[in-house]
Amino acid sequence: MEILLGILNISSLIGSLAAGRTADWIGRRYTIVFAAGIFFVGAIMMGFAPNYAFLMVSRFVAGIGVGYAGVIAAVYTAEVAPASFRGFLVSFPEFFINLGILVGYVSNFAFAKFPEHLGWRLMLGVGAIPSVFLGTGVLAMPESPRWLVMHGQLAAAKKILAKTSDTPEEAEERLLDIKNVAGIPGDCNDDVVAVQKQSHGKGVWKELFLRPTPSVRRVLISAMGIHFFQQASGIDSVVLYSPRVFEKAGIYDKDKLLGTTVAVGFTKTLFILVATFLLDRVGRRPLLLTSKGGMIVSLAGLGLGLTIIDHHPNGQLPWAIGLCITSILAFVAFFSIGMGPMPSVYCSEIFPLRLRAQGVSVGVVVNRVTSGVITMTFLSLYKAITIGGSFFLYAGIAAVGWVFFFTYLKETRGKTLEEMEDLFGTKTEEEEDGEVQMVNGAGGVSNGKD
Repeated sequence: MEILLGILNISSLIGSLAAGRTADWIGRRYTIVFAAGIFFVGAIMMGFAPNYAFLMVSRFVAGIGVGYAGVIAAVYTAEVAPASFRGFLVSFPEFFINLGILVGYVSNFAFAKFPEHLGWRLMLGVGAIPSVFLGTGVLAMPESPRWLVMHGQLAAAKKILAKTSDTPEEAEERLLDIKNVAGIPGDCNDDVVAVQKQSHGKGVWKELFLRPTPSVRRVLISAMGIHFFQQASGIDSVVLYSPRVFEKAGIYDKDKLLGTTVAVGFTKTLFILVATFLLDRVGRRPLLLTSKGGMIVSLAGLGLGLTIIDHHPNGQLPWAIGLCITSILAFVAFFSIGMGPMPSVYCSEIFPLRLRAQGVSVGVVVNRVTSGVITMTFLSLYKAITIGGSFFLYAGIAAVGWVFFFTYLKETRGKTLEEMEDLFGTKTEEEEDGEVQMVNGAGGVSNGKD
């Protein structure tokens, strides 16, 4: 069971690793279409799986699509959205993800009424339907203006910026800022500008890992850290294994188990919605610190309640059961108000333009690896150190995360993506070389060495 649940997270690494380069090559919009197509195939395969081995392969395929989507959705939205409500727009898909999980809880209950050989196929295969709407709907959406500028398509980028800006002056200013960070002279008005191959994504991994500048290294550590601490605090253990946790807390009635599980999904969805409206008003750091602090207390309460129940002769302590339920609901609420949407929002903002898509993919890879480890080891972990001890361990990890966020992460609220490069000082050596060449009067566009 652990392997079946966790293989999707592991296989999503392939999609996550490939998504950044694909997005730099064919564009953000068509990468979304590609991701939807992969998931559609995986869902159909799961629905018609003739045996367990085929089902594993099907979830592996679907996981690749999940990995692609985890990277490209945030990158695309961040590059299209204005700075004033970028947090809202980038985090809003997280609301629909959790709404889908909630609908899944309810629909699975309905599908359970079907004959067993048909019910589980419907549970898994129905995921193909949303991917069709996503793949076709995104074709009506514009391409990222920043990707277009990076590929020298200035006229197309200008048209999109005109539609997503309040005034023509704002659109011109945004275009100028994007051209500057892309290494295109501000007075260049050609509709199409020749760009070097490196703007198609070549050389990015070298700049991220082999010879990053101090500022790029800080951005990379920030991205990897926020993704790691999102998953290492045990959210997947709470969500995926909540029925088992509730059983351990002394709730055995199937209807009550369903009710508590739906309550978890409803709470998570509701507070994600709250977070979308607070991100651009309160800021990233305050929400993160509040979220992580509440998670620490909730995990400690859950660990305490489960430990007390474990050591009670008959395990039926109403107040301890109440503490466990309250702690789980509080945990998912605090998670959703900050840690849930924040990795997607924050990581899509902080990377410089040329490193953004593949930099975000690094963060998602860390997220998926951590999620897979947590998912596939939870049952073994709680057998080794007790279920209460497992959540005490997660609380300790969450406390380390709070310290990391407080001491290391910078506030990004209200800043344009181009201003992030000043905030973090993330000009790469190639971009600095390009600026020098432009100052010296070099013709054309120079993005530096490959």
